[in-house]
Order: sequence, then C-alpha cells, then structure tokens
Amino acid sequence: MPTRFDILLQGYITGTLTPPEVEEFLQLVRDEDLRLPDAVQQLLETADHPPLPPEKEAELAGAILRRARRTERSRSPFYWLAAATVVVVAGAGLLYMLQQEPPAVPMQTASIISKIQPGYNQATLVLADGTTVPLDSAGNQQIRRNIRQSNGQLHYTPGNQASQINTLVTPKGGRFGITLPDGSKVWLNSASSLRYPTAFTGQQRVVELKGQGYFEIAQASSKPFVVKVNDMEVQVLGTRFDVMAYEDEKAVNTTLLSGAVRVKNAAAAQTLRPGQQAVLEGGGTHIAVQQADTAKAIAWKNGLFLFDNMDLETILREVSRWYNVEVVYHVKPSAELYGGAISRSMSLEAVLHMLEGSGFNHLQLEGRKITVLP
Repeated sequence: MPTRFDILLQGYITGTLTPPEVEEFLQLVRDEDLRLPDAVQQLLETADHPPLPPEKEAELAGAILRRARRTERSRSPFYWLAAATVVVVAGAGLLYMLQQEPPAVPMQTASIISKIQPGYNQATLVLADGTTVPLDSAGNQQIRRNIRQSNGQLHYTPGNQASQINTLVTPKGGRFGITLPDGSKVWLNSASSLRYPTAFTGQQRVVELKGQGYFEIAQASSKPFVVKVNDMEVQVLGTRFDVMAYEDEKAVNTTLLSGAVRVKNAAAAQTLRPGQQAVLEGGGTHIAVQQADTAKAIAWKNGLFLFDNMDLETILREVSRWYNVEVVYHVKPSAELYGGAISRSMSLEAVLHMLEGSGFNHLQLEGRKITVLP
C-alpha cells in the first residue's frame, strides 16, 4: 500500500497538491529518515509523469539542502552532506551533492526560466572528398551506398568500395553514435572527433580520436583494433573501454570495462585489466595504472554528470562542453569538492542553481557565458 510520502511525491510531480500538501511533502523531504532514492526509483519505473518544472526542481533542492545541513559531518577535511538527494524528473533520476557547509537556500525560490537546454544527438560527417553531412536525432538518410543514418546513429556496412577516410565530428552540446564497417560501435561525447576508414583493409583496424569516446569493439583476433590519441595508442582485440583525451584536461584517461587493452607511447606501455584506468599526464611520458570508477568514466554515455570528489573548475569544464557555453572566472573558485549525479537532460539554469546552492561561489549566467563570482 502506498505510504503518505508516495502519494505526496506523485502529487508533487503531477502538480496536483494543495499548498498545505506541498509544505507537508517538503517537510517529509527534510526528514532525516527519508528513503527518497528508493521511492523515486520505484515511481519512475511504474508511472508516466511530466517533467518537473525548473522552479519545482529549485524548491525541492532548497528543502533538501536545508535537511542536509543537519546531517552528521564526516571526519575528512571536507564536510560532506550525508544523503542530500534531489529529484530530477526530466526522465532522469536522482541528484545528490556532497560539499562543505552550504549557504542557506530560501524555501521559496524564484522561478527559473529555462533558456539554455542540454545537448542532444548532433554531429557532422566529413566525407573523404570534403563533403559535409549534418546529422541529428531525427535524421534518416542513405548517405552513400554503405553509409546510412537512422535512429540517431550512423551505420557503415561492408562493401566492395575502395577504403576512404571519413571523420565524424560532434560540436559542443552534441554527441553521436556510429557503427564502423567491422561492426564495432563508438559513442562520441561532445566536442570530439573520430577519424576512421570506410573499410578496414590492413593488418590492423586503426582509428584516431580527439575528445572522448566509448568503444565496444567487435572481436577479430587476427586484426587488432587500435585507437590513436595524440602520441599514444590503445591496442585491443575485443573489449569495452572509454578514452577521454580533451586538450583542456590535465590527463588522457583510458578506462577498461571488459576485455583487455594495451596502452602505449614511445616511452612506456601498460596492459589493463577490467576495472583499471591508464592515466597519461599532459606533457608526460609515464603511464600510471589505477583502479577506475567505471560508472563515472561512462556516465556521459548514460546521460549523467557523475562527480566524485571533483572541484568546481573540473565540473564546469564538463558542463561547458555539454551546454556549449563559455566559463569565465572573476575569482579563484573555493576549494570544496563535490560529489553526486546530475541528469544531463536538465536545463543549464537548473544545474547551475544546484551547484551554486551547494557551494560558496556565485554562478552568473548571461547569454552563453557563465561567470564565477565570490
């Protein structure tokens, strides 16, 4: 039988609560014994619902942050919120934020008007002759005899055509998936590119990556698959892995989910096991191997920002790529670390509201520019 909280949660999402019931629901949210994640997950699995308007997201965030301020602090140098969880029902799940003592958030927040929407499936295919083909979620087109776009994906099929080099490019605010001629699948994150042949004819299957890509490689033991990233190579026979190699990040990270890969450059080589990550610091030659948070590495592919002990600058770099905005700093960001998950389907305004409410810096949005203030 549904509990009182279950009934109020459903009413809050559908907008059918009276003002006293809204206050009752928000008070339950602030209850230390709240089982919000389980309740929301069950609701998402069993009921159709409209998205929460941004102002409701903000209202609920405020209630949770006030609840979290009363939770027990850990013994680390940072004060972590034990279970601050806010519903993000844009089709997408849960958010919790971990940080130092946040400023108070008023109960009634101003309505947030969504101006900058999240990224979506969009890319440009650059053919060998220089022809460019725009791609998006809705497109269905036969581009060449062996190249077709359907259901927001680009598909290559084997053929007798001569091999040529094509490039798939995603802009800021875009992502796209591709099935290569050998059946391997690649998902490109925003501001990324993949350069690849239209047929794998040599002794190796070689592609070149800039930015970030998630790979599921079709097995072909006689023809290893190689991903070139700057001066580094990831060699694999059949596996699932993620490579993050943005120029504005401090390191190139290769995260292995299954199978085996060998990461090498001119000075070193390391073989990874599932659950491990190879880290090549920018400008360096040493390849370090560490245990990986695989969920974090591929969160972007699953529609999430997933933060784990991350500073504001690192978070905003990821945010800027997905929402296609510029970040300007008028002050050095405070040193608190964040943790949690935020749906990538939320508006930028809602994301910034949650980050600002959980930290010590003011985030001002004007046009497509985020300014970090004291």
